Amino acid sequence: HVQLVESGGGSVQAGGSQRLSCAFSGYTYSEHCMGLFRQAPGKRREGVAAVDTKGSASYADSVKGRFTVSRDNANNTVNLMMNSLKPEDTAMYYCAAEFGPSKPEGWVHDPRGINEFNYWGQGTQVTVS
Repeated sequence: HVQLVESGGGSVQAGGSQRLSCAFSGYTYSEHCMGLFRQAPGKRREGVAAVDTKGSASYADSVKGRFTVSRDNANNTVNLMMNSLKPEDTAMYYCAAEFGPSKPEGWVHDPRGINEFNYWGQGTQVTVS
């Protein structure tokens, strides 16, 4: 089965940058749409960024212009570069994978879309102060 391992979380000051990486193993990476999600205490999980099998990226409105997601099919990784971080970006960040070429409908806020992602990493904490 698919395994996802995130790395790169930590504490950063507001206005700073952080890079998250997610390593994929188990199946054919290039056949999976990849997503990055986050969940803050007391809040629902939400989508942050997603990249389909062709490399087309999409973002939640809250991070557009600040975050950049990219996938490396040669190394089976997906990376999230986060710039201009704000305290409200503080959350546990999760990597997820969905078998299929496209991002599910409603992947940012709709639990049905979020749950289309079959595989999840363990998460990494990002704290912005």
